[in-house]
Amino acid sequence: MRLSAVCARAAVFVAALTGSIVHAEQGGTALDRYLNGLTSLQAAFTQTVTDAKGNQVEYGSGTLLVQRPGRFRWDYVPQSKNAGSQPGQLLVADGRNLWFYDRELAQVTVKPVAAALSATPVMLLSGSATQLRDSFEISSDASHDGMDWVRVKPHSDEADFSNAELGFARDQLERMIIHDRLGQTVQLDFSHAVRNGRVDPSELQFKPPAGVDVIGTAQSE
Repeated sequence: MRLSAVCARAAVFVAALTGSIVHAEQGGTALDRYLNGLTSLQAAFTQTVTDAKGNQVEYGSGTLLVQRPGRFRWDYVPQSKNAGSQPGQLLVADGRNLWFYDRELAQVTVKPVAAALSATPVMLLSGSATQLRDSFEISSDASHDGMDWVRVKPHSDEADFSNAELGFARDQLERMIIHDRLGQTVQLDFSHAVRNGRVDPSELQFKPPAGVDVIGTAQSE
């Protein structure tokens, strides 16, 4: 069972939230405090996907790089009990286009960011605090597992996920749990996070490797 769509939804959701600047107000949530002044983020992550019955259907790891406005890189490698690491997927938003490279299929799909991701959280990559609040219901949740939790629910029924929980420890994003509309759950655990560090511009660009199939047309400047 291929779970590329699940991985992509997780990627754009993470990038959407970390890509938005929010000016925290007194009494704001842990999410408000975390996003306040954030311009870039680099982190490693592990990803666990479970089905509606709670059975693990995929596990993997990868790296995340976000730079505001409108750019991110999500590199994910699933693990197989029998075959070890798989080729994995790469998702790059370069500010104009969203590139999805499936290494196993040797296939690249490219779409304009606005057209590909309208009505999804990634529209907030270049958005304002007002857009964030207009698009999501955000509320503090009870603390548990040593983390302060924030619940995020999209206002639109067309969003790719039904709700998500974000766990923060020592003002750092440690865990994200995303529930999609098909009953699957994606848990992301973050580590080695670097906030507002230097970003190499080349990491947020993508050129299709020679010999791969390319679906779609990239938008030029």
